[in-house]
Amino acid sequence: MKKKIVLAYSGGLDTTVIVPWLKENYDCDVVAACGDVGQEADWAAMEKRALASGAVKFIKLDQKAEFVSDYLWALVKAGSPYEKKYLLGTSAARPLLAKGLAEIALAEGADAIAHGCTGKGNDQVRFELGVKAFAPEMEVIAPWRIWDIQSREEEIEYLEKRNIPVPMKKSDSYSRDDNLWHISHEGLDLEDPANEPKFEGMLKMTTPPEQAPDKPEYVTIGFEKGAPVSVNGEKLNPVALVKKLNAIGGRHGVGLVDMVENRVVGMKSRGVYETPGGAIIMEAHDKLEQLCLDKKTLSFKLTVAQRFAEILYEGEWFSPLCAALNAFIDSTQQVVTGTVKVKLYKGSILSAGATSPYSLYDASLASFTTGPLFSHKDSTGFINLFGLPTKVRARLNARIAAHGTASGPDVVKPGNSGYTAPSGD
Repeated sequence: MKKKIVLAYSGGLDTTVIVPWLKENYDCDVVAACGDVGQEADWAAMEKRALASGAVKFIKLDQKAEFVSDYLWALVKAGSPYEKKYLLGTSAARPLLAKGLAEIALAEGADAIAHGCTGKGNDQVRFELGVKAFAPEMEVIAPWRIWDIQSREEEIEYLEKRNIPVPMKKSDSYSRDDNLWHISHEGLDLEDPANEPKFEGMLKMTTPPEQAPDKPEYVTIGFEKGAPVSVNGEKLNPVALVKKLNAIGGRHGVGLVDMVENRVVGMKSRGVYETPGGAIIMEAHDKLEQLCLDKKTLSFKLTVAQRFAEILYEGEWFSPLCAALNAFIDSTQQVVTGTVKVKLYKGSILSAGATSPYSLYDASLASFTTGPLFSHKDSTGFINLFGLPTKVRARLNARIAAHGTASGPDVVKPGNSGYTAPSGD
């Protein structure tokens, strides 16, 4: 009996090659499964390509609404990019895609799941951890880890020899991933960090900043409990909201990132990311948190946010730790409600004001003018107590400098049962 393998299918070069390769190396039927998380795609053409390359069935799973509401909004609430810059577009989508893939495989009675991730990449970890969470006994086949093909050029040659159309131009074979949140670009000239990105021939969502309008544009984003709900006063569903901000941010060249990052498997890689709408949302959310979160909550949340970004990047979305961090983050967001205005101009996002019914900013406290809640005289005692450790350390250093030892008469030595009062200097 033939084996049935469900392939995580994107319609790109890798998965176009994998369909015939699986059929040639396994006695199997291939089901091409693709989750729709907002990527630009001609779905009819993708299905036709999958079937033409040998798949017996093509399944499309619409995951856009779940992607934004359950994954992207969690990312926004957490508020931390990976390694200071990457807004986690691919990372956020992979757990959901893996979940959908596992559910399709179980429903189809499949014997195995296959994916097109390379042995050097992050996505192999993300996909397989997600599959293990929902189909722990399912076999996973990763052709890039076992076949003899060594490069994208060899993949193109493989298809040409079998008269299978190549789904890209040889001159534009960047490795790309796109969804509602972003587009990533890797490979070709980007593999040398010394090369400046060729934005004009590369970008898909974003206008190069130099070509953006000469006039700035103001945008107002409304938030409720940490999640964006409106743009310029218009209430929008999550998917429509991200699309609208992508269009606005894209034409002003915002959200471009060129970075060298540390992959899960230990090596560094260089990529260019386009996240126009996401960059606007993250900047606005950060500004609102500055108003609404108290000092110690915000400080601790920054630590949690960094760990959250690492967990999401490393594919551990379905871990108990990630669930616990999300619970903490959600608790902090109960007061993160309000509106934020930003100014977009040639690649930059500048704050242009924020308001919230939960704002902790008090003008009478912040003003240089003395108000009813604050007396300047109170600061004397506060500074004396706050600075006491500094004062004690300075006195000790002075004695050491004077006597060459820390064993002065007013120093408590280890083992002493009490404190000897200083005899005076």
